[in-house]
Amino acid sequence: MANSLKTAAFLIESRLAEAARGSSEALYELGVAYSTGTYGLGVDLVEAHKWFNLAALNGNANGQMCRAEIAEEMSAREIAEAQRQARAWLAETGMRRAA
Repeated sequence: MANSLKTAAFLIESRLAEAARGSSEALYELGVAYSTGTYGLGVDLVEAHKWFNLAALNGNANGQMCRAEIAEEMSAREIAEAQRQARAWLAETGMRRAA
């Protein structure tokens, strides 16, 4: 069990590093992980929406589709929080939105 948690932590850390470098696929994969609870994560729709939103902003069509799907299961307050977190992540990483 401890090994699987270390593997999960490594996978998340590597996706975060790739995402910070602008990988829309890594952003999307983080959204999938949080929306499905993979890599040992709990399902967190706010976190999932944040990553799907960032993926969509970077041109990932799957991120755009998944963001819309999970938004249907979220309250307006949850969506607003996810958007706030996405903006904070953009500011923190210095990553620019795709035009």
